[in-house]
Amino acid sequence: MQVIKFFILFLILITSSLIGKNIAKKYSNRLKELEDMSNALNIFKSKIVFTYSPIPEIFDEISSKIKGNIGLVFKNAKEKMAIETAEAAWEKAVEEVSSNLNKEDKYTIKTLAKLLGQTDAEGQVCQIEITKKFLDEQIKDAVEQKQKNEKLYSKLGVTIGLTIIIILV
Repeated sequence: MQVIKFFILFLILITSSLIGKNIAKKYSNRLKELEDMSNALNIFKSKIVFTYSPIPEIFDEISSKIKGNIGLVFKNAKEKMAIETAEAAWEKAVEEVSSNLNKEDKYTIKTLAKLLGQTDAEGQVCQIEITKKFLDEQIKDAVEQKQKNEKLYSKLGVTIGLTIIIILV
């Protein structure tokens, strides 16, 4: 009987620790996704400037180079451009992909859609640069939040698990 009790207490500690680690990992994942988006925008900008490729082709290439949720955003946007405007396709793709980005991040990324496919290459490059500036601010915020909260939630999970164990014992 004691063995079962200790096993259950051990499972409580492990479970609460894993929950804390998963919450903490969201901060790292958000930062990685923002950095991936920044890299994707750099690729997008250079493709527009140097190759004059159509946006769907550029999005297809970016989706093959950038893995994860950000690659899916570009892939979905490319697929939606077959039936919708570039602006609508981009906004829907950003909203539909499940990611660790918060509302402010998504809003910043959606600002790219304002002139997407509606102006010449120079206008689109300007819009990419504006979006990238806003994105850099979001990256700074994500770094601060990661530093502040990652350790907190990891330790909080263990602490809550130990508290439950103490209460149950």
